[in-house]
Amino acid sequence: MKQVFAILTVSLVATVSLRAADAPPKMELKNKSTFEMENTSRNPFWPIGWKPAAQVSEPGADHAGPEIPTNAFLVSSITYQSSDRVAIINGRIMQEGQQFGLQMGNQTYQITVKAIEDGRVILARRDQEIVVSLRRK
Repeated sequence: MKQVFAILTVSLVATVSLRAADAPPKMELKNKSTFEMENTSRNPFWPIGWKPAAQVSEPGADHAGPEIPTNAFLVSSITYQSSDRVAIINGRIMQEGQQFGLQMGNQTYQITVKAIEDGRVILARRDQEIVVSLRRK
């Protein structure tokens, strides 16, 4: 039994020493990448060094744009289910509280469906409230 233990110990030591000799050399980095934050309003999800083509306007800015006319929206259907209210606005199915973008010219406006009522939909954009009636044919 002592001989078996001695043989196992010698083989274990030999294996460990062979593995240490076969280990690859330690690698050192020649160039480490760095990143300095020059603008604190930069979106952290943009790639490093990327700059937007046009400045993104911040919410609450004075240049909020013109008021949106009600004829920019077409409410073609309103449906009441048990607790859900659904309307088809500009060909898209919308629920109360849902947000969508309205493209007018080269500008996109963020619109929120504030309420869906019988025969009309109330939309909100910043401080503007837009009431659009159901268009019946």
